[in-house]
Amino acid sequence: MRWLLEPVVGRGRVEGALGHAVDVIAIVGTLFGVATSLGFGITQIASGLEYLGWIRVDNWWMVGMIAAITATATASVVSGVSKGLKWLSNINMALAAALALFVLLLGPTLFLLQSWVQNLGGYVQSLPQFMLRTAPFSHDGWLGDWTIFYWGWWISWAPFVGMFIARISRGRTIREFIGAVLLVPTVIASLWFTIFGDSALLRQRNNGDMLVNGAVDTNTSLFRLLDGLPIGAITSVLAVLVIVFFFVTSSDSGSLVIDILSAGGELDPPKLTRVYWAVLEGVAAAVLLLIGGAGSLTALRTAAIATALPFSIVMVVACYAMTKAFHFDLAATPRLLHVTVPDVVAAGNRRRHDISATLSGLIAVRDVDSGTYIVHPDTGALTVTAPPDPLDDHVFESDRHVTRRNTTSSR
Repeated sequence: MRWLLEPVVGRGRVEGALGHAVDVIAIVGTLFGVATSLGFGITQIASGLEYLGWIRVDNWWMVGMIAAITATATASVVSGVSKGLKWLSNINMALAAALALFVLLLGPTLFLLQSWVQNLGGYVQSLPQFMLRTAPFSHDGWLGDWTIFYWGWWISWAPFVGMFIARISRGRTIREFIGAVLLVPTVIASLWFTIFGDSALLRQRNNGDMLVNGAVDTNTSLFRLLDGLPIGAITSVLAVLVIVFFFVTSSDSGSLVIDILSAGGELDPPKLTRVYWAVLEGVAAAVLLLIGGAGSLTALRTAAIATALPFSIVMVVACYAMTKAFHFDLAATPRLLHVTVPDVVAAGNRRRHDISATLSGLIAVRDVDSGTYIVHPDTGALTVTAPPDPLDDHVFESDRHVTRRNTTSSR
């Protein structure tokens, strides 16, 4: 992570104490960010199993489930990105898509589609407002428990998510990267929250059975919703599996990135250190849950926000550094021009069919797109790929003329 700041502070400071401090902040933030997620996931998994009547939740069950998820994540991270991480991620996405489609198709489908469109509009409208919202006249703690907590939690995930996505996105263009990382996930996430959130809201309005003692129980709301649909027991088990795989894939990828950071950027760190960091994440989650007691969720929130605060400063500086690096790249990149002489229209055809040849003697100049040329690294020879002509070999017919590319004839 330290190299994000090189355009601002220089190579010397990046390789010194400042760079070490940035990497330590990123490691600690990622560790507690993933531990927070694992802690929340365990409470929801345990509540779901208890709702199904399979277990009675206590600390031993919590620790056992953390150990099981940690063991699975450890095996995944040891196998590598192209094996365990890839397989588990694909399985996870398939199960999540199946669960969402089930609720969408067997639930209020038309209502959910209408809500999705409205929610997208509400998101676009509300985002600028909530970015600057501080609620100075409100003292109910809602902003801290929700907006600030979630943003802090996401910031604590930023180091490992950014590095992991960058690693698996190698070879992609910036346009593809922005679309796949920002735009597509935003649309999918809005659809996901619409399917489950609006389904629950509609059921509460119609039946009034989604609350527990007059309040929303975030750990069991999903299972109450599925219980009101066909084959509720089966889909509840599927939901538990989805939650488990979500946190397994989070833990294994987080462990890999922490290991890369601690190894100084080594992309293939030793397997033993991968195991160490995966186990440490599980231990951190277990400790936060156990020492927190009844206020364990508060302890998890506090850990997430506390570790995100210092890294948020690093992120601001990194954004400025990235902008500065982009400006340098634009200034240092040579501008290539493709100069050609247009085909000269035959003298006999200059006044036929409304064709003017007054500009036929001028040269044509166009910028060469960076994706259409290759510079040989040894000889410096330039190879330019001509852009495809969309009108090549096309025939345009009318009542009076048949016009072929570069050829005009009269019927």
